[in-house]
Order: sequence, then structure tokens, then C-alpha cells
Amino acid sequence: MGLYPEIEPYDQGMLDVGDGNHVYWEVCGNPRGKPAVMLHGGPGTGSNPYFRRYVDPDAYRVVLLDQRGCGRSTPHASAYDTDMSVNTTPHVIADLERLRQHLEIERWLVWGVSWGSVLGLRYAQTHPGAVSELVLTAVGTGANREVALMTKGLGQFYPEAFERFVAELPEGERDGNLAAAYNRLIESPDPEVRARAARAWTDWETAMAPAPPRSIPDFEDPVYRMGFARTVTHYWGNDHFLGEGNEEGVVLRDAPLLKGIPGTIVQGSLDPGNLLGTVWLLHQGWPGSELVLIDEVGHNAGAPGMVDALVAATDRYAARGV
Repeated sequence: MGLYPEIEPYDQGMLDVGDGNHVYWEVCGNPRGKPAVMLHGGPGTGSNPYFRRYVDPDAYRVVLLDQRGCGRSTPHASAYDTDMSVNTTPHVIADLERLRQHLEIERWLVWGVSWGSVLGLRYAQTHPGAVSELVLTAVGTGANREVALMTKGLGQFYPEAFERFVAELPEGERDGNLAAAYNRLIESPDPEVRARAARAWTDWETAMAPAPPRSIPDFEDPVYRMGFARTVTHYWGNDHFLGEGNEEGVVLRDAPLLKGIPGTIVQGSLDPGNLLGTVWLLHQGWPGSELVLIDEVGHNAGAPGMVDALVAATDRYAARGV
């Protein structure tokens, strides 16, 4: 099956979402097609033209955006004077609603990868009337225990990289919330401290991927690296701004609110998040959801089996109409 051919936007712009922020958006595909919005990961990675290819351009009106502080949106999180207090999950959800209304869309399919799945789930739980379907991959729910797994639990599998990761922190902050501790370093007024912390954070992120350290090209861009590390530690260190009760997961707790919204979860069997049973708990709590497991694939929406399952889902939902 594979991805659809590459396409280019027929419309794009910068949306003023308040707080001094402007969010980049673009639309491609069929102007009269079924609306779909593609939510990128991170938080803080920015969108990717690759995402346009997971949906049929003849059937869908495809919307992509760069969430606050990343990609082409302004101000960028890499700038020290960017106010991160107005970059939270409720702010980004409000941005999605503002964009939906700006584009005069009544309902749209929400496609999300990694952090985009967390955002898509919470958006659907709080604005169910705006969501026709959900297609999610490399799924997480933003629970604190998921953050603990990614920052501490996986250390036993990557002991050398973990030792380097923890060694960058002050001795008194190596046992608590490591994301919050790193965020404090990244918010330091000393640019050298900030730069060193951002590099150490992305080295740890890379160590958990199936590739050698410092092999992810984007992380070699100092602007991207700083913006990403600052944003992800900001969210991970603050309960993903999901409110009280996020140790086990606010999104999982509220999974029954998704009743009536059809959804497909496409997950690699080797995704580290599966160690906590997250996708099974979500599937069980979400009436009418579909769980598709792809063997021998990790946290990678671009793997061949993952691509085929994701495209099959969007093709099937296209047949449901708007």
C-alpha cells in the first residue's frame, strides 16, 4: 500500500493565537475533501511534509500546523526570551480550535503521532463535537509514569548513555523528576549551561532510538536542538499540563469520554511505552476503538507495516464522509 505521493500546500498562513504567538498552518489535498488535521510529536518537533502522505489527497482536505514555539511558528522556543508559560496543553488545544474555526471546518479527523497522540486524545476528550475520528500512532497518554519510564526506567537498558545523562545534573537532582531538573538547566541565564543541557538531553533521546548517539540530523541544528529540548522538558517536567491526577494518567482516566468517536491505534510491538500497557489500557477504556499491533517495530510511524496500517485507517475513514 505505502504512502501517497508527495503534494504541496495550496494555502498557508500564520494565525495569531494570542499571547504574542503566531502559529504556522498549511492546507493541501482536495479543498472539498474530508477535513483532517495532522498533529506532530515532541512536543517541540514541528510538522513534517511526510505527514501529508498518510491520507488520500483526492479524498482529504489535509491541515498541518507547527504547534506553539516550534517549526515556523513564532516566537520560537529556542529564543531565551520566549515566554514558555503560555505554551501549555490547554493553550495548544485552544490554538487547534481557533485554527479549525479560522478554516471554517465543522469537524475533522485528528491524526497524531507520539506527543501528537496525547494532544489528539485530550483535544477529543474536551472538544468531542469537533472530532470525526482519531488515528493515532506511537501512542502515549502523557502520564507521569510514562515520563518516569523514558527518563529513568529505560536507563537499565542503556546504562552507559543513562550514566552520561544523569551526570549532567547537579548531584542533588539526580533522583527526582529528571525532566524538570533538565528544564531548570535549560532555563539558566548562562547560555553555556543551556547549550550543554540541550545537547545532553538530545543525546539521551537519541540513545533510546535504534541508532548511535548524535545520529539524528535535526539534533545537529542548535536552534532545533534547543527549541526541542526546552519544550519537551517544559511539558514532561510539568505533568504535561494535564492537571491533578496525572501520575496514572488523566487521558487514560477520561478514555470513556471518547465513546462515539471512532478511532484506530496503530502501535509497534516494540514501542517502549508498551512496557506500561498504555495502549491496551487506552483501548479497553475507549469504547469502539481499534488496536492494530505491528510486529518488530518500535516508536516509528514510518516503518513499512506502520505506514500500511495508518493509510488503511485513513482510507477507511474517508469512506465515512465528512
